[in-house]
Amino acid sequence: MSSQDTSQIRLTRRATIVSALAASFVMGHAKGFPPVDLSAGETGRVIRIIDGDSFVMALKEGELAVRLSAIQAPRTRQRSDKAWPFSEEAKAGLKALIGGRTVRLSYGKTKRDRFGRAVAQVQTLTPEGQDDLWVQGEMIRLGLARVYSWRGETADMGALYALETIARDRQRGIWADEFYAVRAPDPDPLAQYVDSLQIVEGVITSVADVRGRVYLNFGSDYKTDFTIAIARKNVRAFEAIAPLTLTGARVRVRGWVEMINGPMIWMDHPGRLELLA
Repeated sequence: MSSQDTSQIRLTRRATIVSALAASFVMGHAKGFPPVDLSAGETGRVIRIIDGDSFVMALKEGELAVRLSAIQAPRTRQRSDKAWPFSEEAKAGLKALIGGRTVRLSYGKTKRDRFGRAVAQVQTLTPEGQDDLWVQGEMIRLGLARVYSWRGETADMGALYALETIARDRQRGIWADEFYAVRAPDPDPLAQYVDSLQIVEGVITSVADVRGRVYLNFGSDYKTDFTIAIARKNVRAFEAIAPLTLTGARVRVRGWVEMINGPMIWMDHPGRLELLA
């Protein structure tokens, strides 16, 4: 493919993003936070977009870098050895949504990450100071990011997953690219995605508690089949979903695929596990 062809594809993608953003305000967008336990944070004007899930806002005391909690946009070249598909489109989309606007942060248990960035749910405000747009919800709805939480982050995960499902079903944004496809738990094809972040969907065939560590198995041979593992120190965080009762449940899990016997994803909090009907 020539550089001219690549440039044309990028222009087409960006035109699609602009059209989707314009349509979002005609058809309705993700207004307001769903009810979750959040504490009020800073309010300021967005002065710079870093990538599709982080930006810088101006405060009276200086600048504050912010990461959108509970979602993950495609990584740019600065954050990965190679830029992920749609990274520039996601950055452009976030800029279109919040660039130059006044936003308010709201915090869960985690307020700062290891880089010193604020980790927050973000709301744009109207000129009158009223709540306007739930930024995480809109990025997910437009297919410019996927749901991905870290332990300690607080969000209405059900609302985010519902918006993601609609975006994926309609192949919006990233969901039109095979790079972000939901994988089956078949161990051989899944093995090619070791050391990458993937979403895997399937039926749990058995569960096991081995010296306090919980395993959710997706096949008859735990030594070769795909498995979700929960370390003993994290099991208590899963009490609400009772993982040892999930035999036969269809689930969707997301995380980094490792090869331990067969392909495996470790989970340290339940926000990365969807229980499907």
